[in-house]
Amino acid sequence: MKVGILAGGFGTRLSEETTLKPKPMVEIGGRPIIWHIMKGYAHYGFNEFVIALGYKGEIIKDYFINYHLRSSSLSVKLSHGEVIVHDGEREDWVVHLLDTGLNTNTGGRVRRIAQFIGNESFMLTYGDGVSNIDLVKLLAFHQNHGKLATVTAVRPPARFGAISFAGDQITHFMEKHQVSEGWVNGGFFVLEPGIMEYTHDDLTSWESESMDRLAHNEQLMAYRHEAFWQCMDTMRDVNLLESLWESGNAPWQTWK
Repeated sequence: MKVGILAGGFGTRLSEETTLKPKPMVEIGGRPIIWHIMKGYAHYGFNEFVIALGYKGEIIKDYFINYHLRSSSLSVKLSHGEVIVHDGEREDWVVHLLDTGLNTNTGGRVRRIAQFIGNESFMLTYGDGVSNIDLVKLLAFHQNHGKLATVTAVRPPARFGAISFAGDQITHFMEKHQVSEGWVNGGFFVLEPGIMEYTHDDLTSWESESMDRLAHNEQLMAYRHEAFWQCMDTMRDVNLLESLWESGNAPWQTWK
């Protein structure tokens, strides 16, 4: 089963990084976050990817075209430019890189992915979020209910702690737990080809139009994931993910 990845947005809320690169190429532990996402899928046996490119898509293309060379030891014969690759990291992945337009909305990008894949079920996620979700269980859930679409519902980490006062004096401070928040769209979808009927053109929003119509027609199911999930919208999120990776205990690193 192929995995679509939405990687074409402008990433405006992370402008400290995205003026020079697309958000999926922002690094955590020296690797782009899209690499972390793909490693998670590959751990469960999903190793063919269809990446929907837009903003600065050429940087993502260059990364995968040169992936093997950059992770290997090389000898270069300067007289005629021959490059000899000695060793290095080898991922058993097939990566399709689709130009889906600079200003195409998310629904339009999903449509382009579905058109490329054809008459097959496929997985879909965003290029800026990581999780320790069991993707095999997600797929089994989807296949059992028989609807067109499954979205993973997650509880987002709370951004602020709770403070109790007596006058102006703080009497109690408690860091809010992830489970105290409501359920939100965590990405990590499983979709059927029939979702094409819900993505009319490049202007369609996947979230506010396609998903809403799928829900209205009783074709959208939620797989609840209670464990780790984290998106990367701000520098605070980048720093959090970096600290977790540096600790040697990154919850999303299922491929250990």
